[in-house]
Amino acid sequence: MDQQPPADQGPSGDSGGAPTCYRHPDRETGIRCTRCDRPICTECMVNASVGFQCPDCVRQGSGTGHHPAANQPRTLAGGRVAADPRLVTKILLGINLAVFVAVWVTGRSWLVDDLMLLGRAWDPSPPPGSIEGVAEGQWYRLVTSMFLHQEVWHIAFNMLGLWWLGGPLEAALGRGRYLALYLLSGLAGSALTYWIAAPNQGSLGASGAIFGLLGATAVMMRRMNYDMRPVLVLLALNLLFTFTWGGIAWEAHVGGLVAGTLIAIGMVHAPRERRTAVQYGTCALVLVAILGIVLARTAALT
Repeated sequence: MDQQPPADQGPSGDSGGAPTCYRHPDRETGIRCTRCDRPICTECMVNASVGFQCPDCVRQGSGTGHHPAANQPRTLAGGRVAADPRLVTKILLGINLAVFVAVWVTGRSWLVDDLMLLGRAWDPSPPPGSIEGVAEGQWYRLVTSMFLHQEVWHIAFNMLGLWWLGGPLEAALGRGRYLALYLLSGLAGSALTYWIAAPNQGSLGASGAIFGLLGATAVMMRRMNYDMRPVLVLLALNLLFTFTWGGIAWEAHVGGLVAGTLIAIGMVHAPRERRTAVQYGTCALVLVAILGIVLARTAALT
């Protein structure tokens, strides 16, 4: 969850016997290959003209005389099927952990002041060398705050969410689309916080991006006709904590959730013949909205 820095830091269903994937026996699934009818999980399924195929059938099809590019394994959203479906998730997790360790080793205060999301410094005319915010031109804070945590429970909560939600989404979307979803969701959370929260109130944490993954998971489960109850309960609990616990930047959660949901809709429901254009267009529209919010807020504060 995104949180406000401590005061002393300054503003500074049970499946009931469902079949399991023939390549991953520990994963239950309701998806079957349209060619061989074997059950396949989201990591193994390859998007075909009708339904999904397993990797074995895709490889067999590539030797039937068709153009090789037409038979390359693809994810549900049209991305390439990767050998390691969690690579980007691991890298993002590593960056968050590295920044957390750096904050801990350096004594936290100066690094937190330099990286957290801050709309505007406390002093309307800060002296040279003092802390400044986004309104003073430090736009990088919109990004760096997404990877910044102070407390062990804070990073543990967010990184568990990243691992549980990110892996399946990366496998279903592909690396590039998944990374765009994560970064734009985090930026949307930062932008909404910058727009609504008090300008001198600091904010940090990866929860905008994590809530974006949560919204995208709901869209993905709906698209694949999975039982929606578990993800809806998880979403309800997270929103309950967002608005009842003190010291939480709820704006980041809401901004990330809205952006992640919209991006996922564009990615998994885009018509096949115009899929790439719709997916890029959806991401571009979200980015334009983020830039518009940041520019409007900056103009209001300066």
